[in-house]
Amino acid sequence: MYVHQRKEWPTWNWSLEVVFPLLSDARYLQGRLLGQMQQVGFDLQLEAELESRSLDILQSNAIEGNILNPEEVRSSVARCLGIQTAGMIEPTHYVNGIVDMMMDATHNYKKKLTKDRLFGWHHALFPIGFSGIQKITVGNWRDDADGPMRVVSGGMGREMIHFEAPPASKVEKEMDALLDWVENAAEDHMIQAAIAHLWFVTIHPFDDGNGRIGRAISDLLLARSDRSKRRFYSLSNQIEKDKKEYYRQLEMAQRGTLDITEWICWFLGGVHKSLLESVTVLDTILQRSNFWQHHTMTVFNERQQKMLQLLLGDFFGKLKTAKWAKLMKCSHDTANRDIQDLIAKGVLKKDDKGGRSTSYTLLFPR
Repeated sequence: MYVHQRKEWPTWNWSLEVVFPLLSDARYLQGRLLGQMQQVGFDLQLEAELESRSLDILQSNAIEGNILNPEEVRSSVARCLGIQTAGMIEPTHYVNGIVDMMMDATHNYKKKLTKDRLFGWHHALFPIGFSGIQKITVGNWRDDADGPMRVVSGGMGREMIHFEAPPASKVEKEMDALLDWVENAAEDHMIQAAIAHLWFVTIHPFDDGNGRIGRAISDLLLARSDRSKRRFYSLSNQIEKDKKEYYRQLEMAQRGTLDITEWICWFLGGVHKSLLESVTVLDTILQRSNFWQHHTMTVFNERQQKMLQLLLGDFFGKLKTAKWAKLMKCSHDTANRDIQDLIAKGVLKKDDKGGRSTSYTLLFPR
């Protein structure tokens, strides 16, 4: 029996005694993070939001196997935030639609969640009315024309049914109940975020895109919990890291009783991890800002500027002369001169190992 087939559906219940300590921990970290962000300048807040929102959008889509171009997503998020950054590529209309949908969830968190708003989100995800090569109903509830809505895995002839959603004839009524609860429930917004996500994907009201829209609803409710349109942490990033467990928890909740204590605990655990990780992201942004402020008067050539941006961002492995030459598309001698110049300026230091293993480390101002 699926949870939506039980006579008590959709009267969810959970153990407050079990959930409350996790909620308190998450609330504490939430307050600490938001307090830290209020103490930094507006520009750094924008940079932190650009990092976290870009990651959140990339990972929410990756969970469903929809891999987006990171540069396009970052450029589109920057556009939404009003950040002018040189060298960013022009995102496609498709990427802009996805970003607009997910930014709307948090930047307009006070706005009522309605059927028409969800239809608009769905249009943004599927602007041409196709999911891959499959034509789907867009901007409206599913009609089950091709049979029941099921979550299935496995190849043809070896399909395993993990879940079957309520029939299309019930979707309108089911969604009315959910949307009314989202706007009028008395539960803490973090608890609401957990329940609303499970409830929405259990109804599975659309032909496709239910997971991404379900996570956007969670983001909206977490923004209400933050009381801020700024988002400095990514729950979707944590879900993507533990995707197998995410789907296991959903399946257990959808096949279980209306007691969803375990699901709420798992969800709050993800929020807790995402808040902890955001502190590390903030530290990196502050470190990067301090570096450039310290070197305001230091002269760098174009290659050095590009390499420093890499070293202050997503640089993997050790910096060696050969790697500099390859990345900057210059000769070995030119790379060596660039490196020696940065050492003289107190920007790089030579690591202890010499010879062919010679590598260099970025020095941060104290």
